[in-house]
Amino acid sequence: MGRLSFSDTRHLVTRTALGAEWGGTKALEGKTRQEAINILLTSAPIRTPGLPALTPWANVTRMKQQSNMGKKRARKMMKIEGQRLKNWWIKHLLHTDAPVNEHMTLFWHNHFTSSLEKVEQPHLLYLQNQLLRKNAMGNFRKMLHAVARDPAMLVYLDGNKNIKGSPNENFARELLELFTLGRGHYNETDVKAAAIAFTGWGTDRNKGTYTYSQVKHDPRTFTFMGKTGAFSGDQIIDIILEKPRAAEYLAEKFWKEFISDNHPDPRVIKRWGAKFKKSNYSIKVLLKEVLNSDQFWSSKYRGTLTKSPVDLVVGTLRTLPFPKLSAGKLSHICQLLGQDLFDPPTVKGWSGGTAWIDTQTLLVRTSLLNKLTRHSKASEKMQSYLPKSTGTEVVEWLLPIAPVLPLPTTPGKRRMVRALMLDPVYQLK
Repeated sequence: MGRLSFSDTRHLVTRTALGAEWGGTKALEGKTRQEAINILLTSAPIRTPGLPALTPWANVTRMKQQSNMGKKRARKMMKIEGQRLKNWWIKHLLHTDAPVNEHMTLFWHNHFTSSLEKVEQPHLLYLQNQLLRKNAMGNFRKMLHAVARDPAMLVYLDGNKNIKGSPNENFARELLELFTLGRGHYNETDVKAAAIAFTGWGTDRNKGTYTYSQVKHDPRTFTFMGKTGAFSGDQIIDIILEKPRAAEYLAEKFWKEFISDNHPDPRVIKRWGAKFKKSNYSIKVLLKEVLNSDQFWSSKYRGTLTKSPVDLVVGTLRTLPFPKLSAGKLSHICQLLGQDLFDPPTVKGWSGGTAWIDTQTLLVRTSLLNKLTRHSKASEKMQSYLPKSTGTEVVEWLLPIAPVLPLPTTPGKRRMVRALMLDPVYQLK
């Protein structure tokens, strides 16, 4: 396998972090795959900006109870504070010293979806976001148990309405379909049984904490996935995770995230899944298995993933020394491009892949890149911060594969950077 070239390290960093910062990418050149992956996955301390000003939920509730006008004011206030939270995350994405961990936080945000539109309480989404960040590279079993108790998730999937005598199946269904197994690997009886197990789980919205009510819990015996008992919600999760399919389902999602939109080889997925399950669901073990695979390094899959809006917007500004736009503007651009943080379109999250680009979003993408690279005093200053390197290395740094448009014949790194960023290949990674 030998030592990694600069093009190799660029591929590794771009697929796993946020953009490809020159210093970090260059530092991995000449390392072995294993060495580079170990360095990349050694997390820096995770520090997030201070929590933006958010109104206590008790105050919001009182406002809603006053009048119809009070309800409207409360909704408007929550919308403003929700935007503050979105700006807070964009700011962190732009400046974090742990971009791989933050990439994984985004991944889990799209796996365990919740939305401000449904939850209406920014503080609960903030707590969920911190939960995902804390566990992003940790243990999937531990994270799944924590997410099942997460107040934002309990509100989003109506888990707090799931009570004895009137079970709500929303969380049970998504636990099986979206979080662990996928369609075709459970039946309706399993959904109904799991819903019974989670009755009585709820949340105190004022405190932002999980609650459990013995009175609202249904203690009856039932059969779930071939096993019979008066199972708790935690036992249901553990029964699911005994299934090899649970590990393989996550392996398939990692394939789509890090390698290709094309269907994976089932033999590869079984191998990755077996390693993942044997590790008791260590996320880092699965990620290392993916990044060390021949499939990850194959030229067949380079330049085949479409950059998400965050990849494009945040990745570009972390990679190149352009003047930073405000967090509010960047958040708005991501919304226009179809990735509205904390507000995924459905419980399934963002589809990703080629769905990121249509006639409208392509215009917004092109407009942004044009604006960033347009000649100005700021862009002249930027040229002095560009790495002192050959033209070939700059091409390898900014594009995953060869450009499809002709490169400028007039010398100048700023001109070269503009040409590369406006090349269609720049939309890929």
